[in-house]
Amino acid sequence: MIAQIGQPAPDFEVVAYDRTKDGSDDQFPTVKLSDYKGKWVCLFFYPLDFTFVCPTEIVAFNKSLGDFEDRECAVLTASTDSEFSHKGWCDAHEDLANLKYLMLADTSHDLAKNYGVYKEDKGIAYRGVFLIDPDGVLRWISIHDLGVGRNVDEVLRVLDALQTDKLCPCNWNKGDETLN
Repeated sequence: MIAQIGQPAPDFEVVAYDRTKDGSDDQFPTVKLSDYKGKWVCLFFYPLDFTFVCPTEIVAFNKSLGDFEDRECAVLTASTDSEFSHKGWCDAHEDLANLKYLMLADTSHDLAKNYGVYKEDKGIAYRGVFLIDPDGVLRWISIHDLGVGRNVDEVLRVLDALQTDKLCPCNWNKGDETLN
């Protein structure tokens, strides 16, 4: 089943790299979407480790992690690279040294396929962002082409709108009036 708005988000069980546990035995935990039941989840895919646009996005989400946490939203990122590639990239890239959220290793490509972002001819993922509510229901999808980075402020704006559980007009921002 491919991810669809208003439907349960495809569950997964994958190995991740946890930079905050670097050097310890639990730096490569197994992660399931169901581990986050009761919390919002922002899952975003990027094409490849050791590339140029990807670290700008990963760092931007990391810098905004407190904003996501304030909204009870966990941030996860995924690519088709292995957990060891994730670790090597973070070790080698100064801007990724302080990463505070999990990097999922989708080596089977099932995660990217189930979320509809798999680019078969390259074996990589498009830049997809998925907001999943505390009940595990997929509430927002945004998919970009490979060369275009995302705007983390827009993801937060949409998360804020979804969390109002009200009708939000075009260009709505937190604190603005909702529609009755």
